[in-house]
Amino acid sequence: MVWGLSRYDVIQKSGFWDPFPPLCGVIKGAAFDGRHKNKEPSLPIVQYGPTTAMVYKHVGHTNAFESKGVTRYIHTATLPSLSPDTVYHYKVGNADGWSTTPYQFKTFPAGNDFKFRVCVFGDLGYHHGNSIPDLMEAAKSEWFDMIIHVGDIAYDLHATDDDGHNIGDKYMRELEPVFSRYPYMVIAGNHENDGKNFSHFHNRFRMPGEAGGHHNNQYYSYNVGPAHFFGVSTEHYGYLNEYGKAPILAQYSWLTNDLQEANKNRASRPWIIGYQHRPFYCSNSHCPIDEEPIIRIGETGIPGLESVYIQNKVDLQFWGHMHSYERFYPMANLFPQGNGDSAYHNAAAPTYIITGSAGCHSPKTPFGTPHPGSAFRSDDYGYTIMSVYNHTHIHLYQWSVDQQKNIDNFWIIKD
Repeated sequence: MVWGLSRYDVIQKSGFWDPFPPLCGVIKGAAFDGRHKNKEPSLPIVQYGPTTAMVYKHVGHTNAFESKGVTRYIHTATLPSLSPDTVYHYKVGNADGWSTTPYQFKTFPAGNDFKFRVCVFGDLGYHHGNSIPDLMEAAKSEWFDMIIHVGDIAYDLHATDDDGHNIGDKYMRELEPVFSRYPYMVIAGNHENDGKNFSHFHNRFRMPGEAGGHHNNQYYSYNVGPAHFFGVSTEHYGYLNEYGKAPILAQYSWLTNDLQEANKNRASRPWIIGYQHRPFYCSNSHCPIDEEPIIRIGETGIPGLESVYIQNKVDLQFWGHMHSYERFYPMANLFPQGNGDSAYHNAAAPTYIITGSAGCHSPKTPFGTPHPGSAFRSDDYGYTIMSVYNHTHIHLYQWSVDQQKNIDNFWIIKD
């Protein structure tokens, strides 16, 4: 999983911990060269432990990348052999100073048979981030155990604000109380493309998995309890002309193998849950019945994604991009596979949810004629909470920031 955090006015951090035993954690931090006055920064250190004494220490490493003429140093430290179901206290620093805020996180229980809750949203900006106050309160109240952000982060991670400061840093700093405590899983949206192959997105975060000996935030998978999660990049399709089709083909090959292996493991982990930024279907005012066919079904020499989901019986997938919330009945090849609550019982196809209404610089996306597969939709600002109860039941609800209540809820059940 992943959490993000920030400290001081020039440092931000994010990290990932692997739910597979032995548990390990990654703390990532960033600083621009003004802090280090063009000298290499000291090695990053994390002090941590199951008590506030933080008796363990781990020394990390530093990489650098350049953005808009500024060198940004990315500090990474991996915490080995964490115990399951344990609260860890930690602080970060180096020879230049230490964090003063006490941080903590809790690892998931061992095994594959425990309940956990996930907060899911997309399209959340630093400016006009309408859901941020509610997210902060929900985190304090422990409404969730991890977070999935389905693309379009901060608007934008690489952008410069009117005051000359980086918007991505401001976003991470504001949400530090949340991202320092809960795993923060991210996937790229169109706003993560900085013209340098998603350099901020790639360097600021570290998702699980390796590709060619390097970590790969564009597509990856991991297991939590009874669920197998995977994230894929629709931006490989969206920026085909910029980056070519090689990333699409590499992702498709990986995805096919990953889902086939997950299917073999259904007895242990019966749920397969995915997320991506751009939707196949939507019913906003400008949405056709087939929203982005190249992503859904592909074109000559380029494979689409929907058939892989159907063939491997993906249970649920989250989307963003549209600044609204919309729940679909199980869908296959443009058509709903049933209707009413019974459609989600031993569903015949994947269930899709657009959850892009967290709030950003642009207005809410208005709705047009409902898609034939649309079960519920709202343009209220908000986010989705998913509770994976066990091997047979998942519950989901949509929290409306505007109305301060749940406006949609349903169960996905399998025998």
